[in-house]
Amino acid sequence: MNREQMFNQQSKNKQSNNQQTLMRYAEKLTQVCEYITLNIDTDLSVATLSQVAHFSKYHFHRQFSAFMGITVSKYILLMRLKRASYQLVYHAPMQIIDIALLAKFENPESFSRMFKKTFAQTPSQFRKAPHWQNWHQIMSEANEGIKIQIDKDKNMHVETVTVAEIPVAVLEHHGTVELLNNSISQFIEWRKASKLSPVKSSKTYGVAYSDPKTTAAEDFRFDLCGEENKTIPENPQGVIAKVIPAGRCARLRHLGSHDKMDDKIYYLYRDWLAQSGEKLRDFPCYLHYVNLFPEVAESELITDIYLPLQ
Repeated sequence: MNREQMFNQQSKNKQSNNQQTLMRYAEKLTQVCEYITLNIDTDLSVATLSQVAHFSKYHFHRQFSAFMGITVSKYILLMRLKRASYQLVYHAPMQIIDIALLAKFENPESFSRMFKKTFAQTPSQFRKAPHWQNWHQIMSEANEGIKIQIDKDKNMHVETVTVAEIPVAVLEHHGTVELLNNSISQFIEWRKASKLSPVKSSKTYGVAYSDPKTTAAEDFRFDLCGEENKTIPENPQGVIAKVIPAGRCARLRHLGSHDKMDDKIYYLYRDWLAQSGEKLRDFPCYLHYVNLFPEVAESELITDIYLPLQ
C-alpha cells in the first residue's frame, strides 16, 4: 500500500469512527427524549437526565443542545406546553388552573405568561380560537429532533391481515396539515352533538390521501373517520358516510408520538413493500388510532398503520 492509499484509508477509518460516535450520541439522546416523555409529570433534573444519557452533567447541556438544536429546559417546556395546548382545546371541562399545575407551573398567572410568550396567545385565547399554524412552527423546534440517522428498522414487525369493510362517518380535511387540528375539533364537535360514533365505543381512523412533506399545502387531503354504520344526517360540520374497503393489508404498529410515525410509513413503502413482493391496492394508507392524546400520555399512544394490498 503506497502513501496515498494509506492516507485515503486513514481518512475513511476516521470518518467511520466519527459516524459511529455520532450514532452513539444520537441513540443516547433519543433515550433522553423518550425518558422525558415518559416522565413529563416529574421533576426532570439535569442530574437525572445526564445519568439516563450516561453523560457528565457538566457537559450534558451542550451535548443536548448540539444534537437537538434547543436546550433541554426548552425541550421539556415545549413538551409540557404541547400537552397543555391539547388539553385546552380538546378537554373543555378542564380548568386552566388544573392544566397549569399539571404542566408544572406554580400558578395560572405564570402559566399564562409563558404560554403567551411561546405561542403569542393566552391560554384562554388559544382555547377559543387556536392559531394552529403558528403553534406548529413553534413546536417544530422540538419535533425536528436529532438529525443523525439511527437504525429505525429494528423492532419493525409487519404482519399481513385481512380486514372487513368498515363503515365510517367522515370529516374530509382539505388544505395545509397545520390546520388539521381545526378539523379534528369540528369532528369532535359532531361526535358530541350527534351522539353518533361515540369515541369510547367506536374506533377512530385517519385516511392519508397524501404526504404533507411532498404535497402542496392546498392539495393535502386527510379523512377523519369514526366507526359508524347508521345513517349520517346532514350536519353543519359536513360529516358524511363512507367505507374503508375490505381486503388484505400490511399492518405495522407504532408506539408513541404521532410526530414520529412517518418513519414507519416510509419503511412500509420504501423497504417492506419491495422486499415482500406484494402489490398495492387502489386505496390509501390509513391509520387506526387505538387510543388518543391527551386522554393518554404521548408515550402511551398506540397507532396501527394499514397499507392496503392486492
